[in-house]
Amino acid sequence: MTTAAAGSPRTYQVRTYGCQMNVHDSERISGLLEDAGYVRAAEADEQPDVVVFNTCAVRENADNRLYGNLGHLRPVKAKHPGMQIAVGGCLAQKDRGDIVRKAPWVDVVFGTHNIGSLPAMLDRARHNAAAEVEILESLEVFPSTLPTRRESTYAGWVSISVGCNNTCTFCIVPSLRGKEKDRRPGDILAEVRALADSGVLEVTLLGQNVNSYGVEFGDRYAFGKLLRACGDIDGLERVRFTSPHPKDFTDDVIAAMAETPNVCHSLHMPLQSGSDDVLRAMRRSYRSERYLGIIEKVRAAMPDAAITTDIIVGFPGETEADFARTLDVVREARFSSAFTFQYSKRPGTPAATMDGQLPKQVVQERYERLIACVEEITWAENKKLVGETVEVLVAVGEGRKDERTGRMSGRARDGRLVHFATGELAGQIRPGDIVHTVVTYAAPHHLNADGAPLAHRRTRAGDAAEAGQVPRTPGVLLGLPTIGAPAAAPAPVGGCAAH
Repeated sequence: MTTAAAGSPRTYQVRTYGCQMNVHDSERISGLLEDAGYVRAAEADEQPDVVVFNTCAVRENADNRLYGNLGHLRPVKAKHPGMQIAVGGCLAQKDRGDIVRKAPWVDVVFGTHNIGSLPAMLDRARHNAAAEVEILESLEVFPSTLPTRRESTYAGWVSISVGCNNTCTFCIVPSLRGKEKDRRPGDILAEVRALADSGVLEVTLLGQNVNSYGVEFGDRYAFGKLLRACGDIDGLERVRFTSPHPKDFTDDVIAAMAETPNVCHSLHMPLQSGSDDVLRAMRRSYRSERYLGIIEKVRAAMPDAAITTDIIVGFPGETEADFARTLDVVREARFSSAFTFQYSKRPGTPAATMDGQLPKQVVQERYERLIACVEEITWAENKKLVGETVEVLVAVGEGRKDERTGRMSGRARDGRLVHFATGELAGQIRPGDIVHTVVTYAAPHHLNADGAPLAHRRTRAGDAAEAGQVPRTPGVLLGLPTIGAPAAAPAPVGGCAAH
């Protein structure tokens, strides 16, 4: 491989946009590049040899954001001979060769189905001095067979499936990620064990529609079985999953959550709308009564469960009565958090050409009312925890004001964000350690614990963080994973699995 300078390897940087699936794909991209001999560029390096954009096509203005960033890099590349720019992810799958036509200084365009081709495409583009565009229509290899450079010592993503078989009218993901493909349970559990063996405490199982897992091999109870199997893995303290679909939610999953000690009592389940008419227009195959019934069963089995959701405001044809029904469901569900979105057209989706597109000012006004309603409820729910003891997995980058306030931050078992004082343990608590502390204050989006911690447990994940190491998995094949030598931990980087 050509080096940036005699004796020095080429450097790379990955810029991630979008959902957890993209964040995890970027870990695969980093792993592939490092296996090919590239080295992660320092955060302050403004001229890495390779910049990879892992894009999202779901979020509003995704196109403008990408082409704006590509425009900023054009003069940088002109001053840095040999620099390469690659664009992958959902927007690349959608726009294909248009990216090179709009930004001819881009060297490589690859899709969601052929992440593994990136190193070879970079080599070909450099050798031929011409852009390489390769977009496959179906999955080449399951992403989890690719090497991975993990970004965290304490928490890891594990894909259990890719793609989606649903046909929601607002969503472009199925056309970009393809039909659902499920991994075999043994391969998933092998990857989870490998992470736990390396000191990772928390694993999040990922899928576009995570609880339909098993559809490909004909076992509708496969997801509940998978959760229970995770409970038998030594060293694994927390298991989460995202995102389930209400139509596929079964009672055995609720039982598995309640009866498996390391499965967290937190559930992110997209609502999208509380109006049955809007749900029908969205082609969401459940109704509000079914949705609320699932929540009722979850809370009966796990009274402490924290339930979060996604809601879209202003879908074509949504009336004031429809919106009022959404507010009713929000009040009844008592969410601990909600990701709220204003509907925006996504080219290529049925909803983009539906009658009844709403004026921006109507959508904005409803959106503001929804946020006010959600925050009133989340604040009230959080206040109930004042005086309670919470177990916090200490994290990196969760508390933007930590340096100024002298606090550290992390997530409680139910997923709530907690900012906590370190007291006499200042300097001793590391990311990846476990702290028990008492909640002293509640806000709509976080909890504060301003007393001294009740307990602090040092962990192997904390040891790795202190030593500047993160796990590497070289790809999980045939259920026989290994862990490579830890690489130096980079500074964290910023980055649509919620359907």
